[in-house]
Amino acid sequence: MNKIQMVDLKGQFEKIKDEVNASIQEVLETTAFINGPRVHQFQKNLEEYLGVKHVIPCANGTDALQIAMMGLGLKPGDEVITADFTFAATVEVIALLNLTPVLVDVNEDDFNINVEAIKKAITPKTKAIVPVHLFGKCANMEAIMEIAKEHNLFVIEDNAQAIGATYTFKNGKKAKAGTIGNVASTSFFPSKNLGCYGDGGAIFTNDDALAHKIRGIVNHGMYERYHHDVVGVNSRLDSIQAVVLDAKLPRLDAYNKARQSAARKYNEAFKGEKNIITPAGNSTCEGICENCDCHVFHQYTLRVKGVNRDALAVYLNENGIPCGVYYPIPLHLQKAYTDSRYKEADFKVTNQLVKDVISLPMHTELGDDQIEFITSKVKAFING
Repeated sequence: MNKIQMVDLKGQFEKIKDEVNASIQEVLETTAFINGPRVHQFQKNLEEYLGVKHVIPCANGTDALQIAMMGLGLKPGDEVITADFTFAATVEVIALLNLTPVLVDVNEDDFNINVEAIKKAITPKTKAIVPVHLFGKCANMEAIMEIAKEHNLFVIEDNAQAIGATYTFKNGKKAKAGTIGNVASTSFFPSKNLGCYGDGGAIFTNDDALAHKIRGIVNHGMYERYHHDVVGVNSRLDSIQAVVLDAKLPRLDAYNKARQSAARKYNEAFKGEKNIITPAGNSTCEGICENCDCHVFHQYTLRVKGVNRDALAVYLNENGIPCGVYYPIPLHLQKAYTDSRYKEADFKVTNQLVKDVISLPMHTELGDDQIEFITSKVKAFING
């Protein structure tokens, strides 16, 4: 059995290295390092894959989220609702822009932002909702878009963990995660489902005017050299990262299918374990069936009950099994984002999840023998 990795980037690279190396060499020889033709090629290919009118590449996923908010013209003091149970970048950019973050609880089954909590949090100052498609599972976008329409709010999808996932509306219509709200951001951090070999990100939108504004923002506010029409930043995807992403993009669906297959095998191995709660999709779909793409398993995250989660993590590491706790502290309890408005009673689910969750290795190269070893060790600890 090969050494178990949390994310096996080397194994994935071995299968595409000839194409990647040749493309990187092409960039080096043409010296078109920033905003070169290969960046534009990747942009167009991603637009076609997502079925979205505009993809604007940028330097990283955090920049993408910040730039999306800048493009919408949100003003200091405007309230932005987002999930308490997620990575700090989501709330970080809200605070950086002097907007007011409003954190709300999440669902117990799929870890995504709770629709009823959103409704309760809306005030006259609310201007936007940021649903995070956490761990690769689409949030309840149909309900969120209905709330946004009713209250005239922007919807900014944080799609850093769910690129390639497909959301299905009640009428059967389908759309890729990141193409439903007013604008979306994603990250191409190496460990993502579509990751480059450095930092990278992108913004998606179907709004022509918003796309135009964002294209200026990412390039110092310029549409014409040395003419600064809007306040901007320096956030551009370099050509070397673009060619890596362009090599992976045609394989993204296969990568996601491999993750879904691994998730099904994990779930099957844990079936009947009363102390383990496996990842859920929604009320009608577990997100792991053969024909479903609502969950692309950026992470495979269990909940363990009646078990010392931290001791389990130590035990797994001692047995050569990497694991992660995403996330150990709710955002509302982080020193940078504490606020007297928050009441612990409003975060019952999040406060429990941070005690229960543990993420197991999940990537495109997981072997059946590795999954069998991982699951046997988890069960041995829990039942020991």
